[in-house]
Amino acid sequence: MELTHIIALLATGIVVGFASGLLGVGGCFIMIPVQFWVYTAMGLPADIAIRVAFGTNLFVVLPTAMSGAWGHQRKGAVWWKAALVLGGCGLIGAYGGATIATHMPGSILKVIFGATILAGGVRMLTAKPPEVIEEPRDNPWLWVAWGLPLGIITGLIGIGGGVLMIPVMVLALKFKMHQAVGTSTAMMILTSLGGLIGYIVNGIGVAGIPSPHIGYVHIWSWLALTITSVGMAQVGATTAHKLPAKQLRWIFIAVMFYMGLKMIGVFDWLGLPI
Repeated sequence: MELTHIIALLATGIVVGFASGLLGVGGCFIMIPVQFWVYTAMGLPADIAIRVAFGTNLFVVLPTAMSGAWGHQRKGAVWWKAALVLGGCGLIGAYGGATIATHMPGSILKVIFGATILAGGVRMLTAKPPEVIEEPRDNPWLWVAWGLPLGIITGLIGIGGGVLMIPVMVLALKFKMHQAVGTSTAMMILTSLGGLIGYIVNGIGVAGIPSPHIGYVHIWSWLALTITSVGMAQVGATTAHKLPAKQLRWIFIAVMFYMGLKMIGVFDWLGLPI
């Protein structure tokens, strides 16, 4: 790895950690595109680069989510019963999704990743903000019904799941925005673990991955991203509780739109250097 690659990963970790705590997501929509650029710049084929980005991303999400969940727990914003049911089902689904991803072309995975994030942003943008006068639905079977398929998607595209789960929590399960952010962060501890195991198991023996690595997880990249992201998750979690829910929602939507379009390749098609 060149110095520029290391600096890019360290800087990305700072942004990812802050986004994780602030928005209740693992920062995947920032971290995966940067990693993909770094790995392809190192000479990795696109198919391997995107899978290593997914696997390493999930390994970063794990401690970052732990840090962020702790910060939200101190604010009383984590509903642990919901987080454990959603996350437990998501863990099983994420392992299956990761296994599927390791047998798909990288170009398709890249587009699926961007389209999924973009779809979540569109949904959040077009849906009317729910009236937060009723309590969220305490229905474990409903959480199971959402947790399994969302887990498959998160494993398929190498994310913790918050970028998809927050819209579901707010719009379908009637969570208040800050509670959705906190519970989503806690849920990601389990979904990221399931996907991580999938990418490690299915990456064993694959040639062309830079050493040191464990399956589709690149260790030096993980260290660079994790060192800076874990502490910044605390800063993000504290900041989240100082922002109005409406403002938090608009920040969430804007970042989703940018990274979704970026990974699909829209900016490249238009010749825009962003």
